[in-house]
Amino acid sequence: MGKFCEVCNKGIMSGNLVSHSNRKTKRSWAPNIQRVTAVINGTPRKMDVCTRCLRSGKVQRGI
Repeated sequence: MGKFCEVCNKGIMSGNLVSHSNRKTKRSWAPNIQRVTAVINGTPRKMDVCTRCLRSGKVQRGI
């Protein structure tokens, strides 16, 4: 599975995991990346695309 979206370049974000006692440790959030067949310039191609781009219609899915 890819780590970033090939359409919008969304990648892994980092931040802090904060406990109840307010201790902080590093953690990361990964986007929901799907390997789909997309139609680009009339030809189907496999791409790693986030679900936000799929849902908003930025990528036309192939057969």
